[in-house]
Amino acid sequence: MRIVVTGGAGFVGSYFVRQALTGAYEAYGDAEIVVIDKLTYAGSEANLAEVAASPRLRLVRGDICDETLIRRLLRRDDLVVHFAAESHVDRSIMCAQEFVRTNVLGTATLLSAAAGVGVGKFVHVSTDEVYGSIELGSWHEGEPLDPSSPYSASKASSDLLVKSFHRTHGLPVCVTRASNTYGPYQHPEKLIPLFITHLLSGKRVPLYGDGENVRDWLHASDHCQGIALVAEKGRPGEVYNIGGGTEVTNRELTGKLLELLDDDWSMVREVPDRKGHDRRYSLDSGKISDELGYKPTVLFEDGLAETVAWYAQQSDWWMPLKASQC
Repeated sequence: MRIVVTGGAGFVGSYFVRQALTGAYEAYGDAEIVVIDKLTYAGSEANLAEVAASPRLRLVRGDICDETLIRRLLRRDDLVVHFAAESHVDRSIMCAQEFVRTNVLGTATLLSAAAGVGVGKFVHVSTDEVYGSIELGSWHEGEPLDPSSPYSASKASSDLLVKSFHRTHGLPVCVTRASNTYGPYQHPEKLIPLFITHLLSGKRVPLYGDGENVRDWLHASDHCQGIALVAEKGRPGEVYNIGGGTEVTNRELTGKLLELLDDDWSMVREVPDRKGHDRRYSLDSGKISDELGYKPTVLFEDGLAETVAWYAQQSDWWMPLKASQC
């Protein structure tokens, strides 16, 4: 079997590749994996260093908007797992065009090529942010999309494109929408690694607004396990929510990180809230649980502590990334 993983040198994509190549997914134990990654600031060969010597791995540096490249790489029997995306909300607020190019046009390029050769399955990795904010309860897969940021709007657009290729061309697609993901190898522009690396560097952390925005946190291993289940057994044309089952406010999360790093609230500075900042995300994961047997296994307290320990031990990985942000 051959799996084409777009964005496979990024945070969640590289986690999926590492797990697949080290036997975490029985269905893909012998699969050849082709990673397509532009290797921008958010993707790095270092994220695949643990499995770089595997004869089952091939890394192709390329842009998913490159029609010639994509058409040359895809084959009829491929499973495509599409992670590649611009994903940082703050960046999308400052410059939306690149998000539209990569997330919408890039996805359209992949879909056209996949439909052209008739790939075996196409799994599109999306986000809970496409639903927008929810005051009470949890989002089900059939809820209308109501994105708030240019990032989430571009992902909602790509979700609709994926669904349209199933209806129009019969392409066997699935869409996954996951909650906020954390773990090792996440770029330090994102909340958890930003706060961890700031505190490790003796810098105060910026807490948006009143800090009462609620997020459901999902460890990368659970996220990728959900994706693997959808890739193997998900029904074509369906959307599957992947939740972590742990909702905390940003203020509560900050407190946990301060405690783990033996710091106090003097290391926090409150900053003006982000434009269009969604108040609460919450996913109902009943569908993937009932149909495919998904269940998150990493307790948030354990996963967070392990993530803090990883960043504390891997300064050679994250310090150059933070320096490039300055």
